[in-house]
Amino acid sequence: MSTGSKRDGFSSTLAALMVALGSAVGLGNIWKFPYMTGTGGGGAFLVIYLFFVFCVAVPIMISEFVIGRRSRMNAVGAFRKLTGNPRTPWSGIGFLGAVSSYLIMFFYSCVAGWVYCYTFKAATGVFADITKEGAGAMFASTIGVGGADASFFSSTVLAPIFWQILVLVVVGTIISLGVARGIERAIKFMMPALFVLLIICVVRALTLPGAGDGLRFLFHVDFKQVTPGVILAAMGLAFFKLSLGMGTMITYGSYFTDDADLSVAPLKIAIADICISMLAGLAIFPTVFSFGVEPGAGPGLLFITIPLVFSQMPFGQVLLFAFFLLTAFAANGAMLSLVEVPTIWMSEEFNISRKKSALINCVIIGAVGILAAGSADGSGYFGGITIFGRGFFDLFDYLSSNVTMPVGGLCIAVFTGYVMKRGDLFDELSNHGMLRNECRAGFIRVLLRYVTPVLVMVIFLNALGIIKI
Repeated sequence: MSTGSKRDGFSSTLAALMVALGSAVGLGNIWKFPYMTGTGGGGAFLVIYLFFVFCVAVPIMISEFVIGRRSRMNAVGAFRKLTGNPRTPWSGIGFLGAVSSYLIMFFYSCVAGWVYCYTFKAATGVFADITKEGAGAMFASTIGVGGADASFFSSTVLAPIFWQILVLVVVGTIISLGVARGIERAIKFMMPALFVLLIICVVRALTLPGAGDGLRFLFHVDFKQVTPGVILAAMGLAFFKLSLGMGTMITYGSYFTDDADLSVAPLKIAIADICISMLAGLAIFPTVFSFGVEPGAGPGLLFITIPLVFSQMPFGQVLLFAFFLLTAFAANGAMLSLVEVPTIWMSEEFNISRKKSALINCVIIGAVGILAAGSADGSGYFGGITIFGRGFFDLFDYLSSNVTMPVGGLCIAVFTGYVMKRGDLFDELSNHGMLRNECRAGFIRVLLRYVTPVLVMVIFLNALGIIKI
């Protein structure tokens, strides 16, 4: 249990919002959103995704913030404190969140390693005058394609693992510094700079020949391509991008100041997150169609298209280095939030220092994450090993986005809507009566009781084939 010492926290409401946004705005926006939109059919996927953001994700984020600030505890201890029962089964939500965090970190640290690698390559100028074929070959070498035929100690296999471990060293160091001195300072710089570089990418991409085809793909809505799997993927992406159902926002909520308006903050975060995602889409899809890249190319879409964008502009190599450097910062922001969940839980529950807890968790992530690093491609070193027809990389992604996070989010909505006392919920949303927002709080409670959990349950059961809609 906690030592009883003064708990770390954010320095201000603005800082709290920036860090929460930094958790939401990461590789999910710049890497995952574009390629999932591409594989999901473009505009139809986008519409479904936006529906889930506002009807499911925002109410659940409000719930997580309320649970965190009300308890001032980690994601597991929060439910024990709010129920007054040290053995409450509701604490299982916190454990499920920790499982989600681990699953995501196993493959996310691998992708962050690719970004680190591309940052280094951009600094050395290897992307100058790169072609579509060259970009594809560069990505293949980065993720260890063909590693199944190589020795484990070959550069093909060890290179992705090296970059993954470097990510964990950087993230673990920042986490060990604490909330205000480590996480908050790192993200305050990253967010504005990333936004500016994305704008530059969009401007250049929109001036490429054939850019209009990319815009039509992104915004044309054709629901004929929508399947139950696409709907579940859109909901899973909303959870993934906003860091829900994994204990992150409960943990960050516990650091919020008392004057933060928890009924409005999640909406601001969601809108800002959507803006960043749309900028990424506007930068990538015009480039995809201009250079003849397949929009459903999958996880490599970002790494193939962005070098092509910058190769077509003055000072492109300098800007490309800056872009991947800031993308690395974005990856760090999301990784910080993920690693913080088990770090603070282990520190408070087992009464060990933050530094020791961060070290233990980074070692666990690195040890299991090697499986993801070696299976990002089917020809990778571990690519031939499959579970339920999926390699480790895809399995960790699928389980977290489509199973553990939606289930965790469902349980959180049910807890806040039905288990938490109405007075406690309203007291937290009104900042102990300082805000006159009774109607808004009532609407949020209705969503949490009758709308959000029903939507999550129906979509989840439909994707599993248990019911048909």
